Amino acid sequence: MKVYYDGDADLSNILGKRVAVIGFGSQGHAHAGNLQDSGVDVVVGLRANSSSRAKAEKAGIATAEVAEAVASSDVVMMLVPDELQAKLYESEIAPNLKPGSAIAFAHGFNIHFKFIEPAANIDTFMIAPKGPGHLVRSTYSNGGGVPCLIAIHQNASGTARDVALAYASAIGGGRAGIIETSFREETETDLFGEQTVLCGGATALIEAGFDTLVEAGYAPEMAYFECLHELKLIVDLIYEGGIQNMRYSVSNTAEFGDLTRGPRIVNDATRQEMRKILSEIQSGQFANEWMDENAGGSKKFNALRQASAGRGIEEVGSSLRSMMPWIAAGRLVDRDVN
Repeated sequence: MKVYYDGDADLSNILGKRVAVIGFGSQGHAHAGNLQDSGVDVVVGLRANSSSRAKAEKAGIATAEVAEAVASSDVVMMLVPDELQAKLYESEIAPNLKPGSAIAFAHGFNIHFKFIEPAANIDTFMIAPKGPGHLVRSTYSNGGGVPCLIAIHQNASGTARDVALAYASAIGGGRAGIIETSFREETETDLFGEQTVLCGGATALIEAGFDTLVEAGYAPEMAYFECLHELKLIVDLIYEGGIQNMRYSVSNTAEFGDLTRGPRIVNDATRQEMRKILSEIQSGQFANEWMDENAGGSKKFNALRQASAGRGIEEVGSSLRSMMPWIAAGRLVDRDVN
């Protein structure tokens, strides 16, 4: 797998174009800010009554309604939530795309599962930073970058790959490395990682550990520290140098417990469930379930979200974090900004 850097990208392929960033959430604010700081002509496409309009304008970035932003641009980057993209594309984007323009995505979901099918004469590619938007923005502002994936779905112009590389470089990806993949590979691995490890697996494990200790009579505060708070230390060590770096850094007692008890938690039954989840992703079952959930008013999703927010670990955590002001001082997420 080849890795590209800033020297492999010709920024003139994006500096000569206007880019419409559709949406100003986590990724939207990062792409728009980084592109503009790299000298790209950027406009953020938003609904007239969007609460994000003031945030974008405060950041010094031009805004327009979606249809207007699309009609005036050469590259359109879709950064609204997955479940909203298909309807928005049909109503506001497709009718206003200029001949010879391009549509870009930061996740392959809607293209891979065919919820969006651009016309054959429209370049279609992906630039996917491998990190949350807040990190994409802060890392770039500090002179670094987050690695990016690029993929080409349609290359009508013959220059789609050049433009994608230039875009990735302009948001900081070329400082860390740009890897070429496919829409299918990015989409299916991304969904699998989120569901089984990074989000679904990790949060379920944290909550199960917390509940086990509290049910056994231990103080919720102790359970929080041991099952959630200290996870950052472990993840940072793994992030820095891999699993063996973490095992080198913890005590022998902890390492022995890791090696002998960990496989009892993540066992053959867990792996079989992982394979089942992967097959649901590959077949499109999960994608259709998610889109149907939104089409039906998101009742199940909202109920699950509400139930999760009300769990004891959240209440205890909020109280304990108030005792550690350095966490808030270094926060990645500021809801007033992004």
